[in-house]
Amino acid sequence: MTVLRFAPSPTGRIHIGNARTAILNWLLAKKTGGQFILRYDDTDTARSKTEYADSISVDLNWLGIRPDRVEWQSERIDKYDAAAEKLKAGGLLYPCYETVDELDRKRKRQALKNLPPVYDRSSLQLTAEERAKLEAEGRKPHWRFKLDQKQVKWHDLIRGAVHVDTGSQSDPVCIREDGTYLYSFCSVVDDIEFGITHVIRGEDHVVNTAVQTEITAALSGAVPVYGHHSWLVGTDGKGLSKRLGSLSISAMREEGLEAMAVVSHAALLGTSDAIHPCADYKELVDGFDLAKLSRAPARFDETELGSLNAKLLHMLEWDAVKDRLGFGSEAFWLAVRGNLEKLSDAKLWHEVVTGKVAPVVSAGDREFISASAKDLPAEPWDSTAWKTWTEALKTSTGRKGKQLFMPLRLALTGLDHGPELAALLPLIGRDKTIERVS
Repeated sequence: MTVLRFAPSPTGRIHIGNARTAILNWLLAKKTGGQFILRYDDTDTARSKTEYADSISVDLNWLGIRPDRVEWQSERIDKYDAAAEKLKAGGLLYPCYETVDELDRKRKRQALKNLPPVYDRSSLQLTAEERAKLEAEGRKPHWRFKLDQKQVKWHDLIRGAVHVDTGSQSDPVCIREDGTYLYSFCSVVDDIEFGITHVIRGEDHVVNTAVQTEITAALSGAVPVYGHHSWLVGTDGKGLSKRLGSLSISAMREEGLEAMAVVSHAALLGTSDAIHPCADYKELVDGFDLAKLSRAPARFDETELGSLNAKLLHMLEWDAVKDRLGFGSEAFWLAVRGNLEKLSDAKLWHEVVTGKVAPVVSAGDREFISASAKDLPAEPWDSTAWKTWTEALKTSTGRKGKQLFMPLRLALTGLDHGPELAALLPLIGRDKTIERVS
């Protein structure tokens, strides 16, 4: 069985970039009949907050992403302790005593020599006596994983053949001076224990994947299949980092966007299907294929998302919205849905149909509008009532085209745009129509 996970740090709200990663993992789990795990990477105790974890849960639920299980790294410290001891015993996790300032000075010296800022492994040369002396001075070690310094290769589900030379990387810090673990180490331990088979994440993790592959092997774990999706950029080709507040999932929910539109857009960005919304999750799952994703940066356009949202509403059936709408009827919904950008826009047309409208009638059209009531057909009305009425008005007044239709629209709705009046007129009814044209 395939097992995938989404592992956010509860240090802030998730935005469209985070959500895209969650959605891709969830879709692959659904497509393959697998399991999807939500894991909170909350080892950063200073910044992790329950309120952020709660908001992540709410946002995912709104998107329709419901995990099969939820895990917290903060509750698994004993697992990381055991893994660390195993690596220490094998000489693969070694103590380092440089301070932040000392490491910074090393990097600056390397830069002056045109050398890459890679850790020099000087701590591996320390004798037991030298380590004891440093600790007697009050220094506490941070612990690094000893990389094999070799080519790590894998077939990426999105990028194809990938290789990273870990000899060009610093040995990663796995344990801080205060004894707390870094998420990248914990992530490997968790992925092994949870049986994670596939990991879909951003391309900024490509190097990290090589490092984690070596740690996984050192812990005798099975290496997952990886896929690294491209960055999200704005229409200007630049990163979205400056605007993530407005692109949070909670902000999109508050703006009244459809969850299905957001999920469709996030999942299909970078594919030829991006401009076509999926009406439901089954359609999205059935058509999901990581091979469709482009390696080029995916352009996120808020205007395009808005257009996708409108397209989705235009195709939704009454049963899909009636509980959320709380008013109207199937006939009403079918009449107005083609004119909606957001579901909340339906309130305007419900008021036009059932409430008070201030008719707009120009001086030149006043006589025509007042006289139009006499040609109204008798009820009951159906979709033919509008044609019957306007054909009669053409005969009695000689008006046609926009000269005929626009004055009637303005008088009946107070607006110069909107749904087809053939669909609205039966909803407005004969009494209200007479009231408005009078």
